[in-house]
Amino acid sequence: MTSPHTTAASEGRWTPRLWGTLLVLCAAMFLDALDVSMVGVALPSIGSDLGLSTSTLQWIVSGYILGYGGLLLLGGRTADLLGRRQVFLVALGVFALASLLGGLVDSGPLLIASRFIKGLSAAFTAPAGLSIITTTFPQGTLRNRALSIYTTCAATGFSMGLVLSGLLTEASWRLTMLLPAPIALIALVAGLKLLPRSTREKDHNGYDVPGAVLGTASMLLLVFTVVQAPEAGWASARTLLSFLAVAVLLTVFVAVERRSPGPLIRLGVLRSGNQIRAQLGAMAFFGSYVGFQFLVTLYMQSLLGWSALHTALAFLPAGVLVALSATKMGAIVDRFGTPRLLTVGFALMVVGYALFLGVDLDPVYAVAILPSMLLIGAACALVFPSLNIQATNGVDDHEQGMVSGLLNTSVQVGGALFLAVVTAVVTANAPENATPQGVLDSYRPGLVVITGIAVAGLLITLTGLRRSREQRSVVVAQSTVKEAEAERVPVRD
Repeated sequence: MTSPHTTAASEGRWTPRLWGTLLVLCAAMFLDALDVSMVGVALPSIGSDLGLSTSTLQWIVSGYILGYGGLLLLGGRTADLLGRRQVFLVALGVFALASLLGGLVDSGPLLIASRFIKGLSAAFTAPAGLSIITTTFPQGTLRNRALSIYTTCAATGFSMGLVLSGLLTEASWRLTMLLPAPIALIALVAGLKLLPRSTREKDHNGYDVPGAVLGTASMLLLVFTVVQAPEAGWASARTLLSFLAVAVLLTVFVAVERRSPGPLIRLGVLRSGNQIRAQLGAMAFFGSYVGFQFLVTLYMQSLLGWSALHTALAFLPAGVLVALSATKMGAIVDRFGTPRLLTVGFALMVVGYALFLGVDLDPVYAVAILPSMLLIGAACALVFPSLNIQATNGVDDHEQGMVSGLLNTSVQVGGALFLAVVTAVVTANAPENATPQGVLDSYRPGLVVITGIAVAGLLITLTGLRRSREQRSVVVAQSTVKEAEAERVPVRD
């Protein structure tokens, strides 16, 4: 049965109801990204108010990442099997309640628990929301436009989270926890009226319970191990055994998925070169940016003595650039294609990171910092929508949730993994006498690693650009041969 949403979209008409649907989904993605970035600036105030140690404070961030990154595969497949609308709305309600709880608690463990629950709920809203878009808007111009707006809201939320956190923390850190609650409730009420009804997948060959357990366990353990590795030591027995356990779980998971009649992840999807490039590109893109933001925040606050708000405003030009490009990216993707945009985007990102290597202890913002922010903002505007479009194009509707969950998993695992690597590199180069110049020098190897991650992303996307050119050459050659053959056909009287 075709919904009015799909019919209107296929005819090229965006009705007010269709716009409302997109805004509800954008609000949820905005909140997910906002929540990731907003808590960082508030951590010192939280630690002081609740009497938490640095290691405990880490889990306020890591708890969210653990729930989010660990359950995305399950969240994506659940949306396909139980209905995208139902899963999205229930998870959004849980997100709102967890936000309210986080702003009212008075102990560290309860705050960490609320953050884990929020991450868990986001693991269901993110793939469900993305798959609602890809099944409502037909592949092509309309979907590209919708996805560009959707992904831009995520990037804007991540950037705005820094600014809002700087402002709200001045009054109380609890406001940073409470802010998402009313927004989520408004989106929930609007979603009940606007979101298209979705049916459960009927012929799904049963529920892949072993795959769900193994997939969730392996992702949870992987994220947990990566988050804890800098503290426990990368070469410690605990870390090595954890990685070994992850490898065993993933091996068993793959074996189960290959034999399951209704797998959590259909491994055949990963035979597509475009899909592999999208997943690896997502890891490199988000991993490098999270590492960059982490180091630059430390640089600005610890070494330059900037306030939280001053630091947030320094990042703002990148967010503004992303927000301004929202309505244009769909047309740009239609014209140039995702391989070209990903290549250009990663190239801009590499240049932006490389330029930041030259910063000193007395920078002129407009000369030393702003160029990097603008280049990275332009890169985010090009790369993030292109990755989502490339990952979901050509995928059947009943597998959109699965692919959406896989892409979001790549984003979160990439962020957790590469942030841990960057942290380890900086820690290894930390000077014994912590002079400002010595600390800055210890940051530079981390910036080199970040730039290297972006270079790896660029090399990955270049293979897609080459493949795209080869395909176009084949099409042109075939067309030329056919034209030549047509010219040689004798004309009969």
